[in-house]
Amino acid sequence: MTEQQTPVRPVVEVFDTTLRDGAQREGITYSVADKLAVARLLDDVGVAYIEGGWPGALPKDTEFFARARTELQLRHAVLVAFGATRKAGVAVEDDAQVRALLDSGAPVVCLVAKSDLRHVRDALRTTPEENLAMVADTVAFLVGHGRRVFVDCEHFFDGYAFDPDHGVAVLRAAFAAGAEVGVLCDTNGGMLPSGVGRVVADVRARVEGQLGIHCQDDTGCAVANSLAAVEAGATQVQGTANGYGERAGNADTFTLIGNLVTKMGLPVVPAECLPELSRVSHAIAELANLTPDDHQPFVGASAFAHKAGLHASAIKVSPELYNHLDPVVVGNDMRILVTEMAGRASVELKGRELGVDLAGQGTPSAGSSLPSRSGRPAAGPTRPPTPPSSCCCAASCPTPRRGCSSWRAGAPPSSTAPTARWSARRW
Repeated sequence: MTEQQTPVRPVVEVFDTTLRDGAQREGITYSVADKLAVARLLDDVGVAYIEGGWPGALPKDTEFFARARTELQLRHAVLVAFGATRKAGVAVEDDAQVRALLDSGAPVVCLVAKSDLRHVRDALRTTPEENLAMVADTVAFLVGHGRRVFVDCEHFFDGYAFDPDHGVAVLRAAFAAGAEVGVLCDTNGGMLPSGVGRVVADVRARVEGQLGIHCQDDTGCAVANSLAAVEAGATQVQGTANGYGERAGNADTFTLIGNLVTKMGLPVVPAECLPELSRVSHAIAELANLTPDDHQPFVGASAFAHKAGLHASAIKVSPELYNHLDPVVVGNDMRILVTEMAGRASVELKGRELGVDLAGQGTPSAGSSLPSRSGRPAAGPTRPPTPPSSCCCAASCPTPRRGCSSWRAGAPPSSTAPTARWSARRW
């Protein structure tokens, strides 16, 4: 990790926690090398922050931060270490876990703090006053050592329903001690968008300081809840690649970015990074040893696939009639499926895609692609001409498989490949 200048901060920032909260998904186990590879991929999509793990609590995460100092060169993101406030009754300078956060070398630390009175009394077994002191002492200590600090207010929404004052007191203590962001966490994932928006707006009116949002997906509303929070005043959004996480998962970083940029007009990532979403989503799935979700919004192989003949008939006139977005914007493809539901337009468009004229309008060239929203053939996403270095296929493999290292590195298919249009499904 090299020293870098702090980039100009956008109106809303994306904070990715794939390597910490996302790693809590059942069935995922990253090696340190995997974690470094995932961090590089996340940097490719332009997120503002990458939470690398909990140094001092997990030996693997401690090693990750040690190796990141020399092996990780980030162009867009800032690396974040996760940890807890000091223990109750322990001086902050004597808390080994807090000291490990400093030793990690991460320029930003994200602290988890209890914001629900029931957790303070029953889980921490301490007083509300000591809980506030734990937050203030730890933030001030880290800021005093030159770290930027964010505070994750765990169980904030449940706690706010029980007692709307203690969570706000935690935020005020954190901001007074020097924290930059107070993150409101729907830790149990039980909120709906209307409730999230109402609470965030209320808190926004009660405290000074930047608010963030962290949503679990237990109601299937993590992305919607996060967007509602942004509309209500949150300016940092936390998510994980492909929605990986505890139980039902977290808000999906790629779906968040797609919506924030293309639907809400918020430049949360550099424009040149948006077409990397599909490639990075699939590559991280490979590293996690999970099958990519074909039906994932924006980046799934079926996200812009059309089966019904009625759809194909309209797409033949103008693709935007049945696409909410030109798929090339997020590095994806539109596909026409030929099944028992296909009509004439489906067959003609599939023929055009394969270079066969079935409409009597002249012979298209092989590899001709479907029209983009503008009516012109849509150019597929470009990838850097990196030659395969350690492809798991044969060295002369013309079309490296999606699971091989050359695909993950972004190597383009050879000119002998059957189509010039990149598509995850065709690989």
